[in-house]
Amino acid sequence: MTSLLWFRRDLRLDDHPALLHAAESGDVLGVFVADDTLLHVSGAPRRHFLAGCVQALSESMHGRLLVTHGRPDHVIPQLAADIGADAVHVSADYGPYGRARDERVAKALQAKGIDLVATGSPYAVAPGRVRKPDGTPYAVFTPFHRAWSAHGWRRPAGPGTDVRWVDPAGFGHPFDPAELSARIPSGMKLPTAGETAARTVWAQFLDRGIDAYDDERNRPDHPGTSHMSAYLKWGCIHPRTLMADLAVHRSAGAASYQRELAFREFYADILFHHPETLTTSADPIIDRLTWDSGPEAESRLAAWKAGRTGYPYIDAGLRQLLAEGWIHNRVRMGVASFLIKDLHVAWPLGAAHFLDHLVDGDIASNTHGWQWVAGAGAQAAPYYRVFNPVTQGEKFDPAGHYVRAYVPELAGVPGRAVHQPWNLPGGIPAGYVEPIVDHAAERAETLRRWEQRPR
Repeated sequence: MTSLLWFRRDLRLDDHPALLHAAESGDVLGVFVADDTLLHVSGAPRRHFLAGCVQALSESMHGRLLVTHGRPDHVIPQLAADIGADAVHVSADYGPYGRARDERVAKALQAKGIDLVATGSPYAVAPGRVRKPDGTPYAVFTPFHRAWSAHGWRRPAGPGTDVRWVDPAGFGHPFDPAELSARIPSGMKLPTAGETAARTVWAQFLDRGIDAYDDERNRPDHPGTSHMSAYLKWGCIHPRTLMADLAVHRSAGAASYQRELAFREFYADILFHHPETLTTSADPIIDRLTWDSGPEAESRLAAWKAGRTGYPYIDAGLRQLLAEGWIHNRVRMGVASFLIKDLHVAWPLGAAHFLDHLVDGDIASNTHGWQWVAGAGAQAAPYYRVFNPVTQGEKFDPAGHYVRAYVPELAGVPGRAVHQPWNLPGGIPAGYVEPIVDHAAERAETLRRWEQRPR
């Protein structure tokens, strides 16, 4: 019997439970569907990286991946019927769009007498699985993390090396993986795509960085992070695979890294239970605060997007985003706080900008990371907590290396003085800008608006 394996956020052959399940029954036709609904909301870096991941997957299957284009609820049932499949195998999707899409596909398959079989997911513990004793979902990370850790997860599922892949010739309408791509800005540096690259990057991090991760993860001026987020986004590697390796290290750094993986799963769990939080704050008071709009607000937003705020640490982060499709997580919090608390711009505008440019743009993590900074989401930082854009830079980039790497106008400013260029004896270096706002005044304004919030 032939089965169809529909690849989505699981672009790998190793540790792939749905693949192994499909292979149990015989031959397998592997398919990736270019879905316009998802492609149209993906920024150029993410689409470019996705195209590379699909191409790498196809090569690992010796060209036997069918890449096609169209609506999944039309394409998948027709392909399954064409090859005489009794089942379509997938890794379960728990996002709002993915769940609705899969319901439509399952209904169309059922009309043809074909089952949609979900095995595994992009998570170590599927969203919705970990709950309080009373059956309700967790809203605070720390108890979620305890319950998640106690629940545990399976060992990696093993390699999919003995699969009998069906030659896709003659089925569907082939679509060149390159057509998935989008043109990225000239000079933008994106990570190498695919499962092999994911394994290589992870092995390098284990060798050089995992034991120091607990201390180094907050230093954007040091190479202390794993850069695995884009690979996890598209399932080039499974978090269960990472945690199997972490269990061997048993260091403070490994425990800290596993906690960050748990945060990813916490945010996916929140979105699973509360899909409305994609566009509205979990705490509705935040949406009812006074947010700036009009020409001046738009001008400030444009300056923020371009990394031209006059605050070097903030500008370095936003320029890193434009240059690499990625920002260090500690800096993400700083630039988000600046937009929300210094420029008084509502968090969804910042979250949308990130998704336009992040190669690792994950809808759950991005949305709820922004809500955390805004004081709007689960276990959020209080709204009245305002990051200082100068002291954040001095603390996490004490010698100024990070700023100088991304703000060339300040490349000649030595040491920590780079964080306050307005205090240099010769004034602000040529080409750089004056601060667009006064942080102390805007912090006071943020607190004033909070005190006057709707009750």
